[in-house]
Amino acid sequence: MGLPLVLLLLLPAVLPARCCEPPEGSAGAVRALSARLLGLAGVPERDPDPAVYLALRLAREHHPRLERRYLERLQEAFQHPFGRSLQDHGRWDAEHSMSAAEPPHTGRLALYLLGLRATCPTHRPHRSLVTWLKYYLEEDWTGSRRHGHPLTNYYQYGLGVLALCVHHKRVREEVIRRLLTAQHHGRLGHSGSAVDTEAVVALAFTCLERRRLVGTELAAELRAAAHRASRSMAEAQGPDGIIGNIYSTPWALQVFLATGMCQTEPAFGHAMAALLDNLEAFSTAATMAQVLPVLHGRSYLDIASLHCQEEPDTLTPLDVEALAEGASPGSKTVQLVVECPLPWCYDLKLYDRLVPVPAAASLLDVLQAAAALEPHDFSFHTQDTFQGPFLTEVLGLEARQKKRNYWQLLTAPNISLQMGIADYRPQDKEILILRLSEW
Repeated sequence: MGLPLVLLLLLPAVLPARCCEPPEGSAGAVRALSARLLGLAGVPERDPDPAVYLALRLAREHHPRLERRYLERLQEAFQHPFGRSLQDHGRWDAEHSMSAAEPPHTGRLALYLLGLRATCPTHRPHRSLVTWLKYYLEEDWTGSRRHGHPLTNYYQYGLGVLALCVHHKRVREEVIRRLLTAQHHGRLGHSGSAVDTEAVVALAFTCLERRRLVGTELAAELRAAAHRASRSMAEAQGPDGIIGNIYSTPWALQVFLATGMCQTEPAFGHAMAALLDNLEAFSTAATMAQVLPVLHGRSYLDIASLHCQEEPDTLTPLDVEALAEGASPGSKTVQLVVECPLPWCYDLKLYDRLVPVPAAASLLDVLQAAAALEPHDFSFHTQDTFQGPFLTEVLGLEARQKKRNYWQLLTAPNISLQMGIADYRPQDKEILILRLSEW
């Protein structure tokens, strides 16, 4: 049951936090991570990622020339699918972009629009980009009539609303209330992904309320919803300071920063310390882009208030791939186990093999090696997400949101991994378990 409107109006207004900085002594490590991300951004073989550009733009130090070059690559990548209006694209493209094989690009287009707002000088997005995003929000919602959730997920849906708000574009109240209803009924996902999604939705609510893009009554509801999300994240914090998992923790900190709770909420300091103690977990461009904004004391809501004239041209890229090539010689052997308990399978253990891999191999490398060694006995599929590849199918068994199950990653005997498959690097003789689990 919601709070009465009179009490909602008495909740403190959401104010931007300007004094929530990382602890003293962390500047060197944060600067090194920014330099590593800048180095990865300069590799031409890597596809441009708008989240990487956002992280570079929200940093305290910059390399303007490399950032401009990365923006040009982004614009080139997005020019083909979104450079013209829906009408100019023709109905064939619009229909095929909604096919079962290719769901709406809601989240990726939202991040690109956020990136355009972070440029110096600011790039006004072509009207067709905003039109495309609004179109995707409506098409995305058609999935709710069949599955009870958007065709993509609430994370991408929330990003879409956030991007429109940062560009000061009004969003229909019905679209906003879809997110309010999902939050109220606990439909935002499981474990770490629920923290990610709830954080993105809370950022969208905070933006809409702060930029006065909604009426007084709805603004009060959004303020209360963002406050509930902040309290929920603080209560979900573990004794190690992590909220959800190590990769969802930066999203929670963005909410504390955006709402100003970083000044009064002890969970903020504990979570920031946990991130600084686990920086080695953020080893890919996607995960670096996820953590760097909060390490610089910023959230995605700060995009609209960047001051170009104050940016120091002092950051030098670090060649990460050259460092990786000279590290970890040799090989290791990992035991890979696949488990599928009832009610999905009758046999608990479906696969149990030793897989030889290079010493520096990640869990993703282990899966690829297993599939190459025994293509008839082992197979898997992943889905690209903003946090890197996400395991969706193993041995033909697909994890489905509507069945409320997912592929849990564990190391023996029963320790859940706090990293993704591209980031976790198992030890020699380690036992890795892929378990179809319910959330």
